[in-house]
Parts: sequence; structure tokens; C-alpha cells
Amino acid sequence: MAVEIKVPELGENIDSGEVVSVPVSAGDFVSEGQTILEVEAGKATIEIPAPSDGTVGSVNVSEGDSVAVGQVIITIESGAAENAEAEPEEESEPEPVAEEKEEPEPVQEEKPAPEPAPKSQAPAAKEEELAAEASREAAPAQPAACEPKSQVAKALAVSASPKVRRLARELGVDVHLVSSTGPGGFITEDDVKEFARSGLNSGGSAAGSRTTRVEKMTAVRKATMKHMAHCWATIPHVTQHDMADITELESLRKRYAPKAESVGAKLTMTAVLIKIIASALKVHPKFNCSIDPEKGEILYKEYYNIGIAMDTPKGLLVPVITDGDKKNMVELAVELKGLAEKARDGKIEPSDMKDGTFTFTNLGGIGGSFFTPIINSPEVAILGTGRAYWEPGLEDGQRHFRLPLSLSYDHRIIDGADGARFLKWIIDAIEEPLLVSLEG
Repeated sequence: MAVEIKVPELGENIDSGEVVSVPVSAGDFVSEGQTILEVEAGKATIEIPAPSDGTVGSVNVSEGDSVAVGQVIITIESGAAENAEAEPEEESEPEPVAEEKEEPEPVQEEKPAPEPAPKSQAPAAKEEELAAEASREAAPAQPAACEPKSQVAKALAVSASPKVRRLARELGVDVHLVSSTGPGGFITEDDVKEFARSGLNSGGSAAGSRTTRVEKMTAVRKATMKHMAHCWATIPHVTQHDMADITELESLRKRYAPKAESVGAKLTMTAVLIKIIASALKVHPKFNCSIDPEKGEILYKEYYNIGIAMDTPKGLLVPVITDGDKKNMVELAVELKGLAEKARDGKIEPSDMKDGTFTFTNLGGIGGSFFTPIINSPEVAILGTGRAYWEPGLEDGQRHFRLPLSLSYDHRIIDGADGARFLKWIIDAIEEPLLVSLEG
């Protein structure tokens, strides 16, 4: 019985995605729960599992194809594997008989006559011997002609996990050209990296000046392009910049870092700032709202979910930490670590990136100071930080650790004075950490 596998729901307001991996082929046996297809949609990768054991009947899509929710992508023949296993047993019985019938052939290949042949053999006999040798040499040429087809089939049936295939795509490596060193002929990540280092990939352009390279956009890049264009075109941005003295806060962070490390996390400045931002949003609710221009309404949200912009191998992802106001900094550090690992490994799901009310982006690990972060619609504000640096104090002569801050907000709902007050509250909370406990 053939079971049709359809594209499942991919997320809120997402009706299509892009196929990034098809790890199975027609005729493959699959087990229940085994990944048979990977689809990228809304910046997340969705793994589609086999609903039951069976044999793949047909694969209706390829890598790079666009698929819609509800589209039939693969069919699975349930129970076909058992029949396939039973059939060879019946066919294998006559094989020894065929081999027994062919046993006399080696006797024919023995050349009793040519071996004792005297030197005075007639030219005609030599010609017959040469003809016989030529025919014997030509005989194995028939199965050899089939080898290219088998080699092609072998090349198409590459043994590589979805994770390895993703790495190959990111490095621009054709996985079909990589030699495997893993168990059972499986290609490993090291195989792909070594191949990329060796420069053997045939996908590169020829050497020379003024060469060009065309690269298809990933699903993540397409989603980013569409969303950023919408945000920038529809929201009147205003960005305010300021500096915060994080000398004392950095000292406190280092002092309490072991508490986070004891539970397997790291108390980063990002985790600390998430708590401060959530507290600031409770004091300044206008920064935690959305607007409906057509209805002329403002939707104030009484929950505080902070989206964290992350730079990943796949591109920009913004997973969300929910209820940032209700969690302590150690809990935030643990959750942040888990989301970062999922984003890095390509395991982020649509549910991890929904219901954000405010976004925070930290470029300090890369460098730079001030910039203009783009608001993540339907939110109305975003806070960005650059690289902190030491600066000598003019008043006390002491060095101070300064953090550049960039706040972008939607000028349709937030005025300049509102932005200044919000940013000042953030700075005060950074420079006087007790403020979060008193007012947040």
C-alpha cells in the first residue's frame, strides 16, 4: 500500500519552503521516524520523518525545489521491504545450477593445444590462435561496458547525513565528488572540509581576472531579504546613539559567572542586557507594542519576549527568549546557550522564532561601535550594542569600560523624547545595576 507524504504545516503565515536535502532515493528502505526530507521555511529547517517502515516508492522533488504545504513529496510502499527480501531467496536457488552448467567453460579456456605446439606451427594455426585470444580478450568487455552506469548510480547514491550535506552546501562543495573515510562508506564532515581545502571542487570558476560566480539564494537569505525590505520600506526609522559605563556591571558579571558555569552555561553581557531590557519594557510599555495603521490602534503586549539576533552559518536568525522579565540572569544564560546551539546546528524551529516583542542585537564580538539596526516588524524598536572599550576618565583619572548603544524605533508611535527617556533608563540600569531590582 502506497502512503503519500505531504509537506506539513511550516509555521504561522508560511505556505511554502525550499527543499534543502533529500537523503533518500526510490527503492531505499526507511524506518519510522527516519528523516526523509529537509525543508527550509521562514529561516528554520524542518525535518520531515517517515511515518512508518517501508520502501520509498517515488521521490517527487529535488534539492532546491520550492514546495507548498500539502504537496505530495514522497510515497512509501509499506511492507514492500519484506517482499523485496523474500524474492531474492527464491531467485538465489537456481544460481548454483547456472554456475554448475558453466563449469565446463574454464576447461575450454585451458589451452592444451597451444602449449605443446611446436615452432613449426603453420601460419594459419597462428592466425586462429590470435583470433581466439582476441575473442577471449573481448569477452570481458561486455560487462565492463556496464560499469559506467553502476558508477553513476553509485555517485548519485551518496552516503552522507543531512548535517554533512548542509556543510558541503555552505562550503560550496559537490558532495558527489568527495571520497569517504567514514564507516560503511559514509562521508564525514572532515572529508568535506579536506576536500574544500584541497581545492578539488569542480564547481569553482576558472582562474583569471574579471570572473563571476552565480549563487542561488538560500531560503534563509530569501526570507531575510523580503522581511528587511518590508521593515525598512514601511517603518520610519529613527536611531539614537549613546554610551554606557559598564565597568561595575562587568565586574559583577565576572563575579557571578561561576554560578552560570555550574549549570553548564555562560553569563555573557548579552544575558545581562536581556534582563535589563525586559525590565525597561515594563517601565516604558510603548516600546513593547505593535500598531495597526489601518484600524488606528495600538496593541500593548503585557509579556516580554526578547528576540536575539544571531549570526549563523545559514544567515541571520532571531530566536526568542520568552518571559525575560520572569527569569533570573542564570536562567536566561542557560536558555540563551540552548538557542545559540540550536541556531548554530541548524536545528532552530519556527516555534523558536515567534512572538517576539523587542529585539536585541550585539555586534561586540565582531567589532564596530555605532550602527543603525533595522526594526523587526511588527515590533516597534530594537537595541544594538557595539564593541566595548576602555577609555580614560577625565574627572577621576580612572579607566572606564564603555559600551556603545544604538536604539532604533518606529517614529509613528515613538517620539524622540520617548526614545531618549528609554535609552537613559537602559544606561542608568547598566551603570547602577540595583535599579533593575528597585524599578524593574
